[in-house]
Amino acid sequence: MTLTVKLDPELESALARRCAAEGATKSAVVQAALREYLGRAQSPYELGKDLFGRHASGRRDLSSRRREHYQRLVNEKRRARR
Repeated sequence: MTLTVKLDPELESALARRCAAEGATKSAVVQAALREYLGRAQSPYELGKDLFGRHASGRRDLSSRRREHYQRLVNEKRRARR
């Protein structure tokens, strides 16, 4: 399959330098880059799992008791400042 991609001049010259350094074709370098990129693509959950309360903290009640947890964190921070 043939694919045409527009590159900005800076990216094009970086690609040319990499190809010259490795003795590879542009096609081979782009194919390798795509394989790596597509191989590490993650699901939306994997990308944000550190932001999801119960999964990152191990607590199952963060959504239902969020105000209590937040208040506790604020109080702990205030105590630490004293």
